[in-house]
Amino acid sequence: MSWNMRWNAALPLLVLASSLLPGLLIFFLPEQRRHLRSALNLAGAGIKLVFIGFMLWGVARGQQFVFRHAVLPGLELVLHADALALLFVSLSAALWFLTTVYAIGYLEGSPHRSRFFGFFSLCVTATVGVAMAGNLFTFFFFYEMLTLSTYPLVVHRGTRSALRAGNIYLAYTLAGGAVLLTGVVWLYGLLGSVEFVPGGSVAGLGPEHAGQLRLIFFLLIAGVGVKAALVPLHGWLPHAMVAPAPVSALLHAVAVVKAGAFGVMRVVYEVFGVESAQSLNLLAPLSVAACVTIIWGSLRALWQDDLKRRLAYSTISQVSYIILGVALFGPLSTVGGLVHLVHQGIMKITLFFCAGNFAETLGVRRISDMNGIGHRMPLTTAAFSIGALGMIGVPLTAGYVSKAWLLQGADAAGAAWAGWVLTTSSLLNAAYFLPILYRAWLKPASVPWPHERIARRGWRETATLLLFPPLISAIAVVAAGVLADHAWSPLSWAKLIAARQYPGLLE
Repeated sequence: MSWNMRWNAALPLLVLASSLLPGLLIFFLPEQRRHLRSALNLAGAGIKLVFIGFMLWGVARGQQFVFRHAVLPGLELVLHADALALLFVSLSAALWFLTTVYAIGYLEGSPHRSRFFGFFSLCVTATVGVAMAGNLFTFFFFYEMLTLSTYPLVVHRGTRSALRAGNIYLAYTLAGGAVLLTGVVWLYGLLGSVEFVPGGSVAGLGPEHAGQLRLIFFLLIAGVGVKAALVPLHGWLPHAMVAPAPVSALLHAVAVVKAGAFGVMRVVYEVFGVESAQSLNLLAPLSVAACVTIIWGSLRALWQDDLKRRLAYSTISQVSYIILGVALFGPLSTVGGLVHLVHQGIMKITLFFCAGNFAETLGVRRISDMNGIGHRMPLTTAAFSIGALGMIGVPLTAGYVSKAWLLQGADAAGAAWAGWVLTTSSLLNAAYFLPILYRAWLKPASVPWPHERIARRGWRETATLLLFPPLISAIAVVAAGVLADHAWSPLSWAKLIAARQYPGLLE
């Protein structure tokens, strides 16, 4: 084997190790070694981005990055950095870097920071493993590792409400994992091995297996649908908002719900194959489930006064845009769903960063307390406004690009009803975001802020490490919209993936 082939095989493992090793070291650091802990976190995040840059460059030129290790006879751990994997890996790594910076500032002076950042790194390791899984066994292994590594983050504060939220989270996700495992074992029994391949591993099975395949599809989608927060499997997500703001950002934009949506993509595109899934009449029920979730999440968001809970229900709705794009059966909707995986991440992490700033700086957690907050915290509120307008789908933002492609995809697929669902959802997005912006910018502050923990210094409205991450991600929301046609934009990468799923149809 040549050096170049060894390097290509090692890169996926190095991407995992760049967060796994710092995380394991951080567990053993005393709390007072904050500078060393921060250095390990940031070094790991930076090195991960460099390795991913090598793989992006290689995959765009047709190179293969595959690591294999036999676990048991006939059972392999496979890491495969293909174009679809790198879409999710790049998002996770870039937002992990920003979230790490934010978390360092957010948790300054709080207890158990070494424990937090250790599990934080394990969570990102599991997310990257989910993204690069080359077969269903590897996917399941990292998917369950993600459950176990995020639980300590949800319960980090140790309060009664945090422990209750953690128990609800575990009940949902472990039950989902058991359902997923049932589907995995059943499918391995039919095929012996289930690799993620374009066109799907099950495509070669005859019509005599159609009934079993429909049941297996249901089990796999139900298993990943828990983390994707598909209705009625979504109940854990609003409860998990008791976690610290960096954890909320991680759950919604980087890790858990995105892992669920990404799992739906892998099942449809590379376990069943989109053609086989369509021939088995599996995509129509999936699209209905996505549409129900889109409308239900938007309606529930309208009635939430707690800011993070409103954002949580917004996530329930918006993540199902991705699933709808997968289920509509066509290259245009596929592009819309794929690019929304990235765009929703950068928009939602902006909103959660800002919500954390409002809470940490002024003690503001309820929308009804946000009157005039834009004048006290103008930069944070401006970033929040950009994220919110992106979620609505205002032109020149990332959200506009996603929704435009999804609407085109619905039209091309002859699914006018899906277009009406997307339009209704956008109107509901406006109904629950615009009143927040009106309060923040146009209403005078009616009562004193609950507290001001961080003194204002000159132009700085809050701690620097809390301010810059949402500003950077807000700029990314605009850049993803304005530069959508750039060769290295998320949209261009989504087109590359969709072209491989629908050869010759996306010109």
